[in-house]
Amino acid sequence: MANANAANASHAEGTYFVPHGSKWPLFASITMFITMVGFASWLNDISWGKPVFYIGIAGLLAVLFKWFGDVIRESLAGHYSKQVDVSFRMGMVWFIVSEVFFFAAFFGALFYARQFALPWLNGEGHGVSTHALLWPEFAGGWPSNGPGAVGGHYQTVPAWGLPLLNTLILLSSGVTVTIAHHALKAGKRGTLNLFLGLTVLLGCLFLYFQVEEYMHAYSALNLTLGSGIYGSTFFMLTGFHGAHVTLGTIMLAVMLLRCLKGHFNRDNHFAFEAVAWYWHFVDVVWLGLFLFVYVL
Repeated sequence: MANANAANASHAEGTYFVPHGSKWPLFASITMFITMVGFASWLNDISWGKPVFYIGIAGLLAVLFKWFGDVIRESLAGHYSKQVDVSFRMGMVWFIVSEVFFFAAFFGALFYARQFALPWLNGEGHGVSTHALLWPEFAGGWPSNGPGAVGGHYQTVPAWGLPLLNTLILLSSGVTVTIAHHALKAGKRGTLNLFLGLTVLLGCLFLYFQVEEYMHAYSALNLTLGSGIYGSTFFMLTGFHGAHVTLGTIMLAVMLLRCLKGHFNRDNHFAFEAVAWYWHFVDVVWLGLFLFVYVL
């Protein structure tokens, strides 16, 4: 932590709190690298990939726990002025913008496969010669695992079953976190804790049903990550969204614990707001997923 003089100086007009040097960014980079090496190895059926992936995840969670613990202690110590608060808000906005482009790339891959690559394989436009020379008998529509039928025959997940239920769950969670936010600004701690707890519960319920959906897809529908372009885009989009829901649920649970401990007030609660922004972003992405992956 910064010394007492730095803490007092942060309250002065025109000053800006600069934290001490931190080892956590370095450790976070190392654990993320280990996680991705393990995940890539696991996908390629390398024996040590799965345990390395879980070791990386455990290390990353430990780093995040310690890192955010430092930030919380700095906040409670009164180090953060309004200038710092503005910086936090700008940082969160740009982080969400980067997340928008992250999912835009995957939606773009889905759009390209459906609107361009598949028609070309059917002989339309630029794919006339490719179709005639390589796959003259191919006449597939979306969803498709391509002319080679990669992964074998499969069935898609019906949109009006678990996906619709999860849509209702996630939209409801957006309402409950908004009610909790308004309760915090109104100083109603009981309502805040109740509806924030409901939001965490709804997030966990969404993840439970997504696991059920994945298990059903793999065991009964033969829909896997290896089911050609459809399987890869389906699990890429829904899987990364599920990872974001997991992270968001963890952050909401941390906010709940902090609220139960009496943290935040109606004028100083950016951490809560940041998590609420993130959760609403997750809601919006899911609506796009439900429409373009499950329904259309």
